[in-house]
Amino acid sequence: MGQRIVVALGGNALIKPGETGTTAQQLSCAHQVARVLSALPADTELVVTHGNGPQVGRILLRSDLCANEVPPVPLDVAVAATQGQIGLVLQQALFSKLGRAVSAVLTRVLVSAEDPDFQAPTKFVGRFYLEDEAKLRAQTLGWQVKEDPGRGWRRVVPSPKPIEILDLDAARILLEAGHVVLACGGGGVPMIDIHGERVTVEAVIDKDRASALLAAHLRAPILVILTGVDEVMLDFATPQVRALSHVTAAELRTYQAAGQFPPGSMGPKIEAALDFLKRGGQEVLITSPESFADAMAGKRGTRVRA
Repeated sequence: MGQRIVVALGGNALIKPGETGTTAQQLSCAHQVARVLSALPADTELVVTHGNGPQVGRILLRSDLCANEVPPVPLDVAVAATQGQIGLVLQQALFSKLGRAVSAVLTRVLVSAEDPDFQAPTKFVGRFYLEDEAKLRAQTLGWQVKEDPGRGWRRVVPSPKPIEILDLDAARILLEAGHVVLACGGGGVPMIDIHGERVTVEAVIDKDRASALLAAHLRAPILVILTGVDEVMLDFATPQVRALSHVTAAELRTYQAAGQFPPGSMGPKIEAALDFLKRGGQEVLITSPESFADAMAGKRGTRVRA
């Protein structure tokens, strides 16, 4: 087989702005993703990870609206459900376009029960509420809620850092057997060790961080992060804005320390890129799906090397 590559799809890869996100629309978007990935050599050992924000949000919304009829769906179960849902449409599209076996691995990811994010969660999930309704749900369901400034009140959950990909061996075996592997959907299902047992926990793991850890443990030399921009930008939204094409990890850390990458947008992707390179990866490519072919040819995108 050829070079091993992990490609991390953005959270909105399957639901475009203005779309309702029907299964047919998501399948159409998946075929677009498959066309993008067909730019890779046919013998590439390919692993694809993906976000799940819109899909898990809809599961939580349905659960919320039907709370008087059926038991609520826990967040960890919703993440697992989206791995199957998104895995199905990506399997169909990738097999159709690439003509290779495609396997989705329901991936569990270990986090620390002592992660500080469990003490002060900040990740917003689910629908918006009026303040009184949000606080009532916090009392009755054990949620933590906060105001999303200017938008309303929402549930907040921890976003702990990934420690170990628990289903790594399954992904590796399938990869070495020639399959395209789908793994770490939505960052993976969070697991903690507590009282001698390993159990799921309601949290959201950052998809790019999990992808970086997966890529490093699979010894993939290249991590590709597909997002909404063609290149990483410096001085974004200012007259001095400029694109980064080739940069070292040390240079990127300097830009990061200067506050160039906000935590709510490019920041987590930069952290994931640096973590992957620190763990032995050779290169990270950050670009948009539309520019992927040109980026692989060295014409677009931001390339980060150790």
